[in-house]
Amino acid sequence: MKFTPLPLEGAYLVEQERIADDRGYNARVWCAREFREAGLPTDLAQVNVIANKTRGTLRGLHFQHKPFEETKLFRVTRGAMYDVIVDLRPASPTFLQWTSVELRADTGTMLFVPACFGQGFQTLEDDTELTYQVSAPYSPDHGDGFRHDDPLFAIDWPMPPTVISEKDASWPDFNPEVLK
Repeated sequence: MKFTPLPLEGAYLVEQERIADDRGYNARVWCAREFREAGLPTDLAQVNVIANKTRGTLRGLHFQHKPFEETKLFRVTRGAMYDVIVDLRPASPTFLQWTSVELRADTGTMLFVPACFGQGFQTLEDDTELTYQVSAPYSPDHGDGFRHDDPLFAIDWPMPPTVISEKDASWPDFNPEVLK
């Protein structure tokens, strides 16, 4: 695997190194040794799947409070999505900055998200499916979020949301006090 740093400290694009022949290809999407060698955590508590029916579906922005903060590894298995991450680590030089990447099933590129980041995505195609690995079990009592259109971040989404849950649409603007 190839690890390319993103503008937010600790976040990476992870590219598969595909071995191809006339049958197709073979590639690793997880290797604890390679993650360790890249200086990334290797804890794995869950692997989840999200299926989205409609182009423009927006999910997020979500994060988990301590002690259930999560590192995540996202991979699109069908379709494409625009993934946004926000650094919520007060001591980080990139605190409250965001960046985005496009993840597509046909490229196999993955996104490594450090703990204490907000994350959300918007689907770019109908019938988009993704898997993501997390380092800590989901804890509803520690889950939180903020609005996808919070003016503090001014995130440039590809399109207005076509589908968004009531919960995600009603998150408040981000308040740094929630991190204490």
